[in-house]
Amino acid sequence: MNKDQVKGKAKEIGGKIQEEAGELVGSSEQRAKGIAKQSEGKVQKSVGDLKEAVKDTIDRGNR
Repeated sequence: MNKDQVKGKAKEIGGKIQEEAGELVGSSEQRAKGIAKQSEGKVQKSVGDLKEAVKDTIDRGNR
């Protein structure tokens, strides 16, 4: 795993917590921020996944 994968997953989890907290207190603003943070985390994790795939492909080519 690389740092983008880890940070992305952490943002996803943090966003889900923020969304749920917003729902508990009735704050649509906090829910929206949480959903946005989850989306940001998913994108960052996907970037990390892509970096890993490229790295693995390069490593296989160098064997």
